Amino acid sequence: QVQLVESGGGLVQAGGSLRLSCAASGSIVDISVMDWYRQAPGKQRELVAYITSGLSTMYADSVKGRFTISRDNARNTMYLQMNSLKPEDTAVYYCNRRKNRFDPSPMARWGKGTLVTVSS
Repeated sequence: QVQLVESGGGLVQAGGSLRLSCAASGSIVDISVMDWYRQAPGKQRELVAYITSGLSTMYADSVKGRFTISRDNARNTMYLQMNSLKPEDTAVYYCNRRKNRFDPSPMARWGKGTLVTVSS
């Protein structure tokens, strides 16, 4: 089983940028769908974006036009570039993977995530 570890979070002012990384313990070439989720305080975990092995992407409406998901198979790493950050983006961000984009079930054990805090 490929393990996933998130990093890159921090404290940033509104309007700023951060780049999150999701490093895999093994090859991600054969992973069909890789996801970024987030969980804000007192709220349920939500899917933010995903990228397929064919590099198709999807974004939640709340981040569309501001966040960009990408994957580097050679480095076994997925990224989330977050621009124009808003206080409502404050959350713990997690990565995971799925069998395909129609299957809602994450396959990997949840990691510790990486905390993003956006100050107003």
